[in-house]
Amino acid sequence: MGDPMAVLLGLLVALSYGAGDFFGGLSSRRLTPVVVVQMSQFAGLLALTAALFLLPDQRFVGTDVARGAVAGTVGLLGLVLLYRGLAAGAMSIVAPVTAVGAAVLPLAWGLVNGERPSALALVGVALALLAVTLVSSPATDGMTIPGRGREVALALVSGAAFGVVFILLGSSGADSGLWPVFAARAASVSVMTLALLTRGVRPAIPRAGTRATVAAAGILDVAANAIFVVAAREGLLSLVAVISSLYPATTVVLARIVLHERVDRRQRIGLACALAGVLLIAT
Repeated sequence: MGDPMAVLLGLLVALSYGAGDFFGGLSSRRLTPVVVVQMSQFAGLLALTAALFLLPDQRFVGTDVARGAVAGTVGLLGLVLLYRGLAAGAMSIVAPVTAVGAAVLPLAWGLVNGERPSALALVGVALALLAVTLVSSPATDGMTIPGRGREVALALVSGAAFGVVFILLGSSGADSGLWPVFAARAASVSVMTLALLTRGVRPAIPRAGTRATVAAAGILDVAANAIFVVAAREGLLSLVAVISSLYPATTVVLARIVLHERVDRRQRIGLACALAGVLLIAT
């Protein structure tokens, strides 16, 4: 990647995404995932609207705005599935598996478009796939294979969706500023609202005690998207996306500190493989 600034920005993306996922998953344990996604999306849109008009050099570019709108729609699906997985299972299991798809898909896109990662990066891909197998193995806490398999399935589809988002947002031009990110969030809010109204569900306001975590999830998510766009313009898309996919480390640390989550030995090896694989891909 070469540019230290791109590396730093990628790590900031990982910190922001990971913290946002933690707060989203935490909120989903007290509220339904639909409510969490709906209100966090609104909170992020408000914050992004303010940033869009406060920051200079924001030019509306039709193609980049279209990319952002598609990214927002795909990302919404990934977010709903992620929150369902985080609410149903251990955060320290779901988050790293999601990162595998989010990391490998942009890497494959880079290969198709002429980027040539090192041999270490290819080893990292193999480690990431091994991690999925280890993490999806039955735990010693009595959880059955079908239960664990559902978590992994949700995480894999969610990760693939986030990988598509990385590709679309990272392909936007530098002169469009934050417009692609704004278009992504506006599209996701619009699709979410329309889907809920079609089903007769009115916008819900989180009850007291959950509003701060829901708002934090939404604001951290759009902050990560905005930083990612800047990082992808500084360095190679495939490598920035992979570094950004280190976000499970943040989620795992917060889950251990706040929720005291524990995993068995085999799953710890799987988590180590997932993080090591992402690190090797970044190298």
